[in-house]
Amino acid sequence: ACARSNSNRAAICHLQRQLYGRRYPVLLVSTDGSTVRLRYREPKRILMLPLDSNTLPEAERKARLRRHFPSKLKVKEEETFEGIDLDTYKKFWKK
Repeated sequence: ACARSNSNRAAICHLQRQLYGRRYPVLLVSTDGSTVRLRYREPKRILMLPLDSNTLPEAERKARLRRHFPSKLKVKEEETFEGIDLDTYKKFWKK
């Protein structure tokens, strides 16, 4: 049996590839705002390229780092009812 490489070969036997993946149309957005339509293996609407932090000014780089890694939350002091005069709120209580 001879193996012919023409357009009828795929209809007669299986395709000679490892993955039968489908490609989905996706919009790729680069860091400068330009967009390109391409085919991607996962069904997504938009892909964004990561921003290179080495090209940013120092102030913007520090601001981005602060947003990504926020400082520890401050502990709030609990309110006490010792300094509150309860007679001023007596009119709001149900009888």
